[in-house]
Amino acid sequence: MKTFTLGYSPCPNDTFIFRAMAEKKIDLPFALDILLADVEMLNRQVARTALDISKISASAALSIVDKYWLLRAGGAMGRGCGPLVVSRRPAEIKDLREATIATPGDMTTASLLLRIEGTHRGRRVPMQFDRIMPAVAAGEVDAGVIIHEGRWTYQACGLHQVLDLGRWWEQTTSLPLPLGAIAVRRDLGRDVAAVVEEKIRESLLFSMKDRDGAWPYIEKHAQEMSPEVIGLHIDAFVNEFSLNAGIEGEKAMRKLLEAACNLENRPFPKQDLFWS
Repeated sequence: MKTFTLGYSPCPNDTFIFRAMAEKKIDLPFALDILLADVEMLNRQVARTALDISKISASAALSIVDKYWLLRAGGAMGRGCGPLVVSRRPAEIKDLREATIATPGDMTTASLLLRIEGTHRGRRVPMQFDRIMPAVAAGEVDAGVIIHEGRWTYQACGLHQVLDLGRWWEQTTSLPLPLGAIAVRRDLGRDVAAVVEEKIRESLLFSMKDRDGAWPYIEKHAQEMSPEVIGLHIDAFVNEFSLNAGIEGEKAMRKLLEAACNLENRPFPKQDLFWS
């Protein structure tokens, strides 16, 4: 049986989606060698073609499109779930034009959205996503772009929301926000891509029907999140786009990547983004 390397993050939405595959609750025509890691690390692994299948930031698709296809299942996309810019004191984004802002990595969608919005012209400091709020609270940076569970916990750190980048995107484009996607190596072939997509969708549906059974696996990897925050995380980031990005999801992904190309003054890739 062929073994594929699979990377995804320990965040509840990813462990919810992949739990049935990881725990062999569904039949798979292949074996898996699984890596759980922060999405920025996964972005860098995929950039080196070190993983067969992996979660990536939506923004990272531009740098790997020649080696990977995107799948329509298993990603992170939606409304009301985007990154937030936060600071120690109440402020507007214009007040942070020249500020030092921490981001969860240069290749992340959060960092790209800050650049697309365009107000900030100061220094961006990449750091592990779970270090950003403590760094802002301690005054190590002026502000930070927070992701994942941070949108529900930043107030407990005494921080203030400056800008909801997801809401800004939705108001500007009328589209859902693509945050992450599942990438599969092109050289594995379209038949493999089709099967992987089908099995990810099956794994997600299994967890939807067996949420209680999935909980121990999710909680084990959720670090210090409370059960309430874990539930909020899953409800926010697992939705109809997780099952199938669809036409609207593909349009949103293309819109995001076109904006990135415009920022970098580069042409849009000629390759098809999705496997079919």
